[in-house]
Amino acid sequence: MKLGVLTGGGDCPGLNAVIRAIVRRAVRDRGDEVVGFLAGWDGVVEDRGVPLDVEATRGILPRGGTILGTSRTTAELLTEGLPQALETTRRRELDCLIVIGGDGTLGAAHAFSQLGGTVVGIPKTIDNDVAGTEHTFGFNTAVQIATDLIDRLHTTAESHDRVMVVEVMGRHVGHVAVHAGLAGGAAATLIPEEPFDIAEVCERLVRRHERGRWASIVVVAEGARPAPGTLEVPDPELDVWGRPRVGGIGALLADEIADRTGFETRVTVLGHVQRGGTPTAYDRVLCSRFGVAAVDAAHDGFDDHMVALRGDRMSVIPLTDVVGQEKSVTPDLWDAARTFFA
Repeated sequence: MKLGVLTGGGDCPGLNAVIRAIVRRAVRDRGDEVVGFLAGWDGVVEDRGVPLDVEATRGILPRGGTILGTSRTTAELLTEGLPQALETTRRRELDCLIVIGGDGTLGAAHAFSQLGGTVVGIPKTIDNDVAGTEHTFGFNTAVQIATDLIDRLHTTAESHDRVMVVEVMGRHVGHVAVHAGLAGGAAATLIPEEPFDIAEVCERLVRRHERGRWASIVVVAEGARPAPGTLEVPDPELDVWGRPRVGGIGALLADEIADRTGFETRVTVLGHVQRGGTPTAYDRVLCSRFGVAAVDAAHDGFDDHMVALRGDRMSVIPLTDVVGQEKSVTPDLWDAARTFFA
């Protein structure tokens, strides 16, 4: 077979590990030819492809980022670019295009299939919000980075009797925040799925300090919002893709906590630190399994499907069950997290 591969959306630890696994499985085990497209879907539209073999992917397992580069999915791609992308794959006589990305990238993959292309998707996002799979790669690395930071902030918070607010990624869901908050011993965790009451948060912190705990960590997902009528928050600006721009909730929280409690409060925003650097061992293994499963799915004739982790086994599910869906924090996980709040 002749396979194409692209990485789309935001960069994420483990992308190179997936590319490596695809090439190893395809070239060594299947005798396939692999073409990597530069800069995500843009590279397919503009026919910017490079040959990928074992030598080209040697040594990239622990490297962050993506050797192919990436780009975001745009409205122009969905309306005008995909027909050109289809022409590229036909001109190159590709049997299948393996698309690595989150909901936007996989949504474009589904639309591409509807036009007549053949695709297999691999779920990628540190937010862990892609439906149909227990974990997306990059999530474990992001949680580990956040947890390491929280561990460090505990010591400085205790040294100065401070409240430390830690803002982590999570536009629509709070998987990173909940897992990092649990692992890091946060006094409170705030997520998009559960609007918070700032008065209740401050009351818990005051009670904690009255019990002799002079330092507290509050973890907040960037997309967390207060319950209606509890705190005024400015309307967010729109980014270049027309989505509300998230971020800044940590600074707002820190100011409110300081004003309402009198406790010295500081904020740390992780931002793109969560995206960069080497993937954890767990993510390297998961990426390797995803890459192998995607090549096998292509050889088994799957189209408009995505490989997924279910019950620690690789599965293949329709993209129609994935696109436009959102995997939120489950009630049992949230209940477990709340057990440890101040």
